[in-house]
Amino acid sequence: MDIVIINCFDTYEHRVDLLCDVFIDEGHNVEVLTSDYMHFEKKYRSEMKNHFKFFHAKQYKKNLSVSRLNSHTKLSRDISKYLNERDVPDLIWVLIPPNSFVKDIARYKESHINTKLVFDLIDLWPETMPIGSLKNIFPFTIWKGLRDNYLKFADYIVTECDLYKKKLNDVIGSIPTSTLYLARPYIPLEPHLNLPDDRINLCYLGSINNIIDIDRIGMIIKEFKILKPVELHIVGDGENRDRLINVAEESGASVVFHGSIYIRDEKQKVFDMCHYGLNIMKDTVCVGLTMKSIDYMEFGVPIINNINGDTWDVIERFNIGYNEVPSIDDYDLSQRHNSRKFFEDNFTSDIFRHKVLSIIEA
Repeated sequence: MDIVIINCFDTYEHRVDLLCDVFIDEGHNVEVLTSDYMHFEKKYRSEMKNHFKFFHAKQYKKNLSVSRLNSHTKLSRDISKYLNERDVPDLIWVLIPPNSFVKDIARYKESHINTKLVFDLIDLWPETMPIGSLKNIFPFTIWKGLRDNYLKFADYIVTECDLYKKKLNDVIGSIPTSTLYLARPYIPLEPHLNLPDDRINLCYLGSINNIIDIDRIGMIIKEFKILKPVELHIVGDGENRDRLINVAEESGASVVFHGSIYIRDEKQKVFDMCHYGLNIMKDTVCVGLTMKSIDYMEFGVPIINNINGDTWDVIERFNIGYNEVPSIDDYDLSQRHNSRKFFEDNFTSDIFRHKVLSIIEA
């Protein structure tokens, strides 16, 4: 088959690479149409990549801005124009957002009915944004409509988590749909636990952005501090780094800031000394499963969680942490085993491959 994958964000590129590997290994021709602008670092990429065609996107500095919307709109139109000029593909797999992709590629599908179209919902805009009730009024309703009014043109819909599938149930209707979790290569876990008995070590992993609930993290530290002294290990960085450190220290924790760690063994050392990983987000955010949750599970770290959906259900069913601060003094080591086992059963590349092949064969 001739397969086109459409993507906007380098932050989704891990998923794109997984898809490419599956399709190429099956002997298909693959072309990835994507942006040359790096969302997280806010700069243009310079390196080329096999099977990737980069489209020049307008830069933007703020994540919630008119400049960003204009950038996405232009990118969507440029990719659509290219699609209409190239040979008709057998399959188009589109990662959403931006929502403008849904409308523009749906229009392509209308005139190319034999091309199979898969919309892959990685995020929900504006539902996942911390803007409260604003997401229910103009112009955010128009923005949401770019997605909801055109999903019906898909032959298949993929969601990154079960929560998104539930949220869009009325919109999706009878379109075949399944959840496709992100995946990692299977690497044997070799922990060397170094958990202190005289304190509780917590870990915050990932981007320190405007959707994490820093005040709630402070409350969690205070709750744990009733039992023992608390140490917060931060692996990551972001615009709210100083505020997280200040709130943690004001709540009674000592803070160890590691910054971003990319070497697996170094990250393992931090996780091996932490009792729990924090997965704490604002109530207004609609997310079922976070990247940090998968990281914690991969390294066998129990999770302290407050988000609803997939993570909440998994914690309840498989005993891999708590959906509230535990009031017990005893540490349950079995949760580390359970966390890693759930990763192996649901988030490995082999699991991903099997699901992708079942989707394109449906």
